[in-house]
Amino acid sequence: MSLIQSVLKLPRTYKRAISLLIDSVFLLCAFWLALFMRLESFSPLFEQNYWLVFACALPLCLLAFVKLGLYRAVLRYMNMQAVWAIALGSVVSAMFIIGLSFTLNAGIPRTVPFIFMSLCLIFVGGSRISVRAVISHQLWHKKASVLIYGAGSAGRQLSNALSQGPEYHAVAFVDDDIALHRSVIQGIRVYSPDEISTLVINKKVEKILLAMPSASRARRKEVLSKIDSLGVEVLTIPGMADVVDGKAKLEEFKDVGVEDLLGRDPVEPKPELMNADVAGKIVMVTGAGGSIGSELCRQIILLKPAKLVLFELSEFGLYTIDKELNEYILTHGLAVEVMPLLGSVQNVNRIETVMKSFAVQTVYHAAAYKHVPLVEHNVVEGVRNNVFGTYYAARAAINANVETFVLISTDKAVRPTNIMGTTKRMAELVLQALSKTQKSTRFCMVRFGNVLGSSGSVVPLFRKQIRAGGPVTLTHPDITRYFMTIPEASQLVIQAGAMGKGGDVFVLDMGDSVKIYDLARKIIQLGGFSVKEDQTPEGDIEIKCTGLRPGEKLYEELLIGDNVAGTTHERIMSAQEAMLDWFELEPMLNSLDEACHAFDHELIREILFIAPTGFNPTDGICDLVWQQKVQEPVKTAEVIELKVAN
Repeated sequence: MSLIQSVLKLPRTYKRAISLLIDSVFLLCAFWLALFMRLESFSPLFEQNYWLVFACALPLCLLAFVKLGLYRAVLRYMNMQAVWAIALGSVVSAMFIIGLSFTLNAGIPRTVPFIFMSLCLIFVGGSRISVRAVISHQLWHKKASVLIYGAGSAGRQLSNALSQGPEYHAVAFVDDDIALHRSVIQGIRVYSPDEISTLVINKKVEKILLAMPSASRARRKEVLSKIDSLGVEVLTIPGMADVVDGKAKLEEFKDVGVEDLLGRDPVEPKPELMNADVAGKIVMVTGAGGSIGSELCRQIILLKPAKLVLFELSEFGLYTIDKELNEYILTHGLAVEVMPLLGSVQNVNRIETVMKSFAVQTVYHAAAYKHVPLVEHNVVEGVRNNVFGTYYAARAAINANVETFVLISTDKAVRPTNIMGTTKRMAELVLQALSKTQKSTRFCMVRFGNVLGSSGSVVPLFRKQIRAGGPVTLTHPDITRYFMTIPEASQLVIQAGAMGKGGDVFVLDMGDSVKIYDLARKIIQLGGFSVKEDQTPEGDIEIKCTGLRPGEKLYEELLIGDNVAGTTHERIMSAQEAMLDWFELEPMLNSLDEACHAFDHELIREILFIAPTGFNPTDGICDLVWQQKVQEPVKTAEVIELKVAN
């Protein structure tokens, strides 16, 4: 083995010279063995004419192999092209023997060239196949054993890619197609899914690779449910579209997406709804650098607006999305102007000037503080940004004659137990009230739950904790949430906005809610680890519950009541909910503004109670600055008492 490794490490020129020398010996052996097999005598060795024929044929045969590219083929990656080169070279070599025999009048029997051709195939071709097998066998001992789920086109391509790589070798295929069971594809046997657990043990499988790029999410969820408890890491290959576009390689594996665990396939967007408020129009996205805002921008660019205005408070967030969009526009030759603008939605003059200057026609208002505990700790800023930021943006839209204004709302606005959800419900009430006062700007709200991959999403946190060896932390074992992918949510927001008539509250169909504890278990198990709990104390990763955070709910809801109607889109519903007239809401906003300015948290909370938000807090006032100010008089009194005592 060490000799083979030494040869493989030689420069390419040296290896070709060695191949030529060895093939010369093989041709010599094939020629004289063919004569011996035909004549059953060693007497030809003493015939001068035979030696002359071989001496002339040898360089011609080697030249034929060279011209056919045999020595350009890398031995360990030898494919059908190299096999054809050997076969054709052997045929040409036999023809040289025939021609030289007649030319030199050597009297070589007519069957000898055909025997020589067969022996050439065996010696030249067989030697290469043998060396390749030895090298592959040696490398296999250093590779991890993997099982490929899916024996279709993607699975076969993956098997080929793995055989040429240094990391993995496939020991089995598993496929649902009964017709493929017990068959052998590329030297690898195909098994039934029922045999996976046995295969994992007997063949010491370290990873399972899902080669199902075209399967629906529902089908992938079904497959994952069969293998998530095997204690083997499960990875998936990229989609074939990404492979074809050059965005990924087939052998670039990735973690199983949580969208596959949810098993919910997105609905194809309706072009007429997607284009209605975007195509050829001047569109503005507030909070354009956030997770939802940036995905809205990506979807909007695809619809070819005349101009896209990015409004963002974070300089880095704005720079990132602006750079990404401009690269996409340049690559695809789009005629879309992108305007990156820094600004806060709390600055009414700035936002109104922007809308008027660019003659904005459609606004998607995604700017908001959405992190529940942070808003609990920063109440005034949460109210300012979420309530008054929305109010100022809406007023600016009316004054700038914007046609459509879409608010990105949240399921936490339904019977809220925290300040963040309450402020978002107040923002909804503001738009509903304003929609009654005028008809120039069409206001609507789109309410949905958590999006996978957003800032603050639990999934990246779980994966990071698993890589660190645990524990995986969640707030409560019974907590549930609705989930949706960012692209699907953004597409539905655009489509819902096109259906609004004024003051509409649209609710996205998020499917069934997911128990976060079960989600954490699946992510741990699909990572190849076991869960450490009372029943399995020897497990790898512990799931630790830390307790509900300030303002956090166990269960989220999407509707305040049962009064909901369907729309022309199967994933979008219209909620009929209580709203206020502007003359009722305006005094509340004025009082709330004064309370924020005075930093009067008791009054802020009282106003939020009075407004029809359904606010039902689970905690007291958690604002960090307010708590510090409350504690200061107590500390001062203690100091005075100590001085008096002394």
